[in-house]
Amino acid sequence: MNDNEERPVTIITGRVWRRKGGKPEGVHVMLVAPDDDSAVRRALESLAAEGFAEAELDQIGDMEGVPDEEPHLSAYQGALEGEVSIVTFDEPI
Repeated sequence: MNDNEERPVTIITGRVWRRKGGKPEGVHVMLVAPDDDSAVRRALESLAAEGFAEAELDQIGDMEGVPDEEPHLSAYQGALEGEVSIVTFDEPI
């Protein structure tokens, strides 16, 4: 990929906790970054800034298209605009 090409939106999946030992929430973090290490670092910094005490990240990859439904559609758009977008959801037990 050369510098003139747009970078794909990266998605990182995992679980987060608002307080240690609390109830886990599922998380999808979307952002644009030059490499996986930078993406993980920015994701963790953003999660901490949003008040999450712990994070366990499972997978990282590039989005292959625009999501069909909210809240992921807005998160994807935010990532394209340079934001680190965080989507949380109830983690199945």
